[in-house]
Amino acid sequence: MNILVLNCGSSSAKYKLIEAKSGSTLAEGGVEKIGLPDAFIKAKNPDGTKRQVALDIADHMGAIKAILDTLTDPETGCIASMDEIDAVGHRVVHGGERFGQSVLVTDEVKRGIRECYAIAPLHNPVNMMGIEAIERVLPKVPQVAVFDTAFHQTMPDSAYMYPLPMKYYTDDHVRRYGFHGTSHRYVSRRVCELLGVDRTKAKIVSCHIGNGASIAAVMGGKSIDTTMGLTPEEGLMMGTRAGDVDPCAILFLMERHGLSVQQMNDVVNKQSGLLGITGVSSDMREVVAAYKAGNDRARLALQMYVHRIVKSVGAFAAEMNGVDIIVFTGGVGENQTNTRQAVCRHLEFMGVRFDAEANEQMVQGREGVISAPDSSVKVVVVPTDEELMIARDTEALVLGREIVD
Repeated sequence: MNILVLNCGSSSAKYKLIEAKSGSTLAEGGVEKIGLPDAFIKAKNPDGTKRQVALDIADHMGAIKAILDTLTDPETGCIASMDEIDAVGHRVVHGGERFGQSVLVTDEVKRGIRECYAIAPLHNPVNMMGIEAIERVLPKVPQVAVFDTAFHQTMPDSAYMYPLPMKYYTDDHVRRYGFHGTSHRYVSRRVCELLGVDRTKAKIVSCHIGNGASIAAVMGGKSIDTTMGLTPEEGLMMGTRAGDVDPCAILFLMERHGLSVQQMNDVVNKQSGLLGITGVSSDMREVVAAYKAGNDRARLALQMYVHRIVKSVGAFAAEMNGVDIIVFTGGVGENQTNTRQAVCRHLEFMGVRFDAEANEQMVQGREGVISAPDSSVKVVVVPTDEELMIARDTEALVLGREIVD
């Protein structure tokens, strides 16, 4: 079964065509700058060949058509026709409390996704655009929605509730939902396979560290807590997001500088984090380079970044009454050896013994253990594969099988 996995953003549409039985990727790429004069599509085939083509792409419908044309191109495509696409799986950012699992797309499911527009205004509407575009172009092909928030629906109410007046939860559904759920679900399963551990008994701290970053406490294969909340803004310091900030500091700045809600939203989501502290970049590689060149603000940013990761790992270890495995994933988690080392050096009190040599080897898609053999807590790097997880869920639902959590 060939499954097209789509991840639609506000001005982009990423794709990956996966053969579900083997899990192999047939093609991948994405459309960038949708609606802008310099829009383009980039594509990568299994043989490693890449290409980029400038196109006039006005909207997500145009983006989906460009993707399908690329996949079926007589010279460079990987399938002969669109009939070879058996199903489409969509990443949908927010499922609210309604969706605790991936689901086949129906009219009722689409209503549920729309009901979450208010709490995910930047993401769910464009996710829906992708679903509706496929409906028009491939009307007979089944579609599946896979929600970032679904994995965290197992959190207890003591973890997901905010200590605000109860009416804001009952009337407005304001609570902690968590994100990166598909990634946390994948790596917490994969790390147990890699180590030969029974995941139903394991206590895992999953660290998805990238431009967006979150940590999850996974106990017995279920998420019991995570750092992100109502939105992906809560929690860790990220590339451009502030993470946890005293809410009254936000109100103070809004009043003092006459900032609107939208202006302050831009500050905490697009101007903060590594970019805000360093003034250099949101890209960890460039921040590290600035630090090595003697930039003191880069030094401070890196220390703050590590501090918040360490604090969250320690908190979740306490919450689970111990930890068996710490797993790093995401762009920074998979490739930034210095960040992993800095975090692990702070965790020696809980039995982490770090293997610096093994750590240096775990980059560019490699997976493996970076803790020493005598470490009481295993520390592992596992490259995430959210698209494969989406493809597996899509295959299961289309074939009428039960989803394996």
